[in-house]
Amino acid sequence: MRTPGPQSAVGTVGTVGQIAVYPVKSLAGRTAEAAEVGPAGLVGDRAYAVVDATTGERVTARTTPGMREVVATGDVAQDTVTLTEVLGRPVRLAASDAGPQVDAAPVHLVSRQAIVRAAAGDVPDGCSAEDPRANLLLQLPEGADERAWVGRRLHVGEVVLDVVRTPKHCLGVYAEVRVPGRVAVGDPVRLDEPGD
Repeated sequence: MRTPGPQSAVGTVGTVGQIAVYPVKSLAGRTAEAAEVGPAGLVGDRAYAVVDATTGERVTARTTPGMREVVATGDVAQDTVTLTEVLGRPVRLAASDAGPQVDAAPVHLVSRQAIVRAAAGDVPDGCSAEDPRANLLLQLPEGADERAWVGRRLHVGEVVLDVVRTPKHCLGVYAEVRVPGRVAVGDPVRLDEPGD
């Protein structure tokens, strides 16, 4: 049974609609009903990167958009074969000893409302509105905007997150993990009062 979070949190501002883990950076994600969130983000998220086997340089979806269509199976050897065929050049998967290979912060949150706004033209340059590559897709009330949460603290299931900034080339917000735990689809999302 879950215990309630600190009393400083205001009422529920939304719920978790979807959880996605991206085992290999730049590849498609896999959805889950629940996930463990450690200090470095969702367990298993962006644990590998694709590297050119000849040059040793990282290969990303920014330069090779077709990577976003490949779903990692979790079998490193099979994923390497598939990527080599899809990309038409030899690549390998490189594990990160330093934790998830993230660009800005361990957890990326996007609301369904942000996707609707993006479809209406409110989207940063270089962002894919069709696939925002979020770990947590949130359902918020009409008119809510997660960008207003920067500098605030969120309680999502058992997890406490500090929202640190908006992405430059994507939707939603990035957050650091303050208290690890488990998050599941349907969990409430609660926002602390400013200054708490």
